[in-house]
Amino acid sequence: MTSLEVTRLVAVKDLRIELRSRVLINQVLPFAAIVMVLFAFALDKDDLLARVAPGLIWLATLFSMLFVVQRSFAVETADGALDALRTAGVPAKGIYFGKAIALGLQLLVLEVLLFLAAFVLYNSRVGVDGLALLITSALAASCGLGLVGTLYGGLTTGTKGRESLLPLLLLPVVAPVLIGVTQATEAALGVGGISMREGWAWESLLVTYALVFGIGGSVAFGPLVDDSA
Repeated sequence: MTSLEVTRLVAVKDLRIELRSRVLINQVLPFAAIVMVLFAFALDKDDLLARVAPGLIWLATLFSMLFVVQRSFAVETADGALDALRTAGVPAKGIYFGKAIALGLQLLVLEVLLFLAAFVLYNSRVGVDGLALLITSALAASCGLGLVGTLYGGLTTGTKGRESLLPLLLLPVVAPVLIGVTQATEAALGVGGISMREGWAWESLLVTYALVFGIGGSVAFGPLVDDSA
């Protein structure tokens, strides 16, 4: 099988598992919603909430991503499925991109729901001119987070204390995504004094980040998984 076929099959398999288990809807989404509500109670000022809404949305996304990544690889390691795939000679590149696509799509769904919550809780608004920037920045950020989350999820597979090790390793690495997508979202929502031109400049950072981890991750994923097994 080619890497492209493996990518498609792995992505479909992960998404089917999620649809059947509904972990994203039943566990991750309620957690993210609680985080958003707690932020609203903690700040308790409409003007302040509207100004910091972009950062709160993406912080909730990053915290929720940890659950999704751990769930994705817990399914693979529970019955040795990932080791079996590697032993059978399945291309690691296909596994990497397949799991990254599934993770990115789940994060994208979560982000849509979080933005809807922000429109209700934080009184956030997006204009027609900012809609394209908001959509493209969310797509680029989801892609980058899916790639880096899959890479570090594979790195911590089979290690002791991976539940606490994953956040320690992953969160510092995704800091550029948090900064870039927050700035781009602020420009799209018209808060923070950031112009649309500056917002599109931050968008280029998100695309570059995704490309770097897409190329580097496809090379490093196989050796990392084999060493951590």
